[in-house]
Amino acid sequence: MIKRSIFVLLMGALIMTTACNTGGNEKVESKGETTTEEGKTILTLSLAESSAFYQALEKKFEAKYPDIDLQIKAYKEVGNEWGENGYVEYKKTTNTALLSGKGADIFDVSAFSINDYVSKKLLVNMNDIFEHDKTVNKSDLEMNVLDAMKVNDGLYFIPTGFAFRAFIGDGNMIKNSNVKIDDKNWTWKEFGEQSKEIIQQAGKDAKNKLYALTNYPPEVTLQEMSVDNYNFFVDSDAKQAKFDSPAFVELLAQVKKMYKEQVMTSEAPEIGNQLFNSIVIWSPTDFIDGPYSYFENPVYLQKPHAGQTGGMRIIPSSSLAIQANTPVKEEAYKFMTFLLSEEAQSLQDREGFSLLQSVNDKNLNDIQEKMKSGAYKLPTGRAAKVSDEEFTKFKEIIHTLDQYAELNNKVLFIIGEESSSFFSGQKSAEAVAKLIQNRVTIVLNE
Repeated sequence: MIKRSIFVLLMGALIMTTACNTGGNEKVESKGETTTEEGKTILTLSLAESSAFYQALEKKFEAKYPDIDLQIKAYKEVGNEWGENGYVEYKKTTNTALLSGKGADIFDVSAFSINDYVSKKLLVNMNDIFEHDKTVNKSDLEMNVLDAMKVNDGLYFIPTGFAFRAFIGDGNMIKNSNVKIDDKNWTWKEFGEQSKEIIQQAGKDAKNKLYALTNYPPEVTLQEMSVDNYNFFVDSDAKQAKFDSPAFVELLAQVKKMYKEQVMTSEAPEIGNQLFNSIVIWSPTDFIDGPYSYFENPVYLQKPHAGQTGGMRIIPSSSLAIQANTPVKEEAYKFMTFLLSEEAQSLQDREGFSLLQSVNDKNLNDIQEKMKSGAYKLPTGRAAKVSDEEFTKFKEIIHTLDQYAELNNKVLFIIGEESSSFFSGQKSAEAVAKLIQNRVTIVLNE
């Protein structure tokens, strides 16, 4: 039961995969009629759960293209509750539709393995989407995000928005220490050593006992590290894993060492007792509200790595793909290009950062002006002091994010489940790594 709750916690706190909308108990059927009685072309969009954003998007899209009838088929409508096994049934229905080449023209594929559908040629490669509609200003797109999500150099889905997992540190405590952090290259081993040194230097003046990271048991910490380095340990295309490698064995040992030396703890955090924090940034206000509530002077850092260069991991809010068998490909392209327009990307109910640099910059500029006038307050009610240089850094972060991995939740569960026996002292790191390798290999080849 404990292991299950740990996994659920990880899925909620780390992966943040957003379910998206696909209409009520829809049967898998052939496309059928593609026009309405009024002569409009029918374009269907299958989602897991309806939302105000999609309802607004439908109205805006149909207003721009009055000859297209966008029909959103949501498995769960706005305001309704999921029935027992509702989301599981949705996934089964959608998977059957995609594999059979039937059902909707556009699907939300957030919860599915894109690689599997790409290998079976069931999704449209949208690399040439920008050539079909000149209204898309490619120079304004966050191409760093779209390029990161390509599969075999092909663009098979477009997110409606995105977030990212950031790593922040206590800037004052780091600055006041003699430790020089090279966050562009540091490993978890270096992180442990340097954190320990900072804690020792600051410990005499600290009101509470200091830790580098708090709140999660070692199994969850290892899972998050594995998520950040997923593409290093898992080759989804080749269906191979490297969990029995020296790098992963070393990571296991390093995590255990950091908890043993109390560099990390599973205890709940207290104000001022941790040096770093790992948080998901969903919006421009998240750059400030969380970090400046944790620390007076937060600094954004690259995460330590375990085998590859660290980075801030992109998290798509929802992912839309065109079915390869659609008879209305041109209309589907129009929808995708409209999704990338300023009109759609500026919709208030859209979740996450925009795919347009101009929209993200404007939102940050608005906050910056409120900050200067003293109108911007933290959730605590106090004002935050954020320099112009920090706002420049915020924009740079958004425009340069390039780390993304398609995660397999079963793999992450195996890591958490098997590693607990190492952290409890029941098995060696090598034995656990071999068990994880064997189980993951089976999952990847299912």
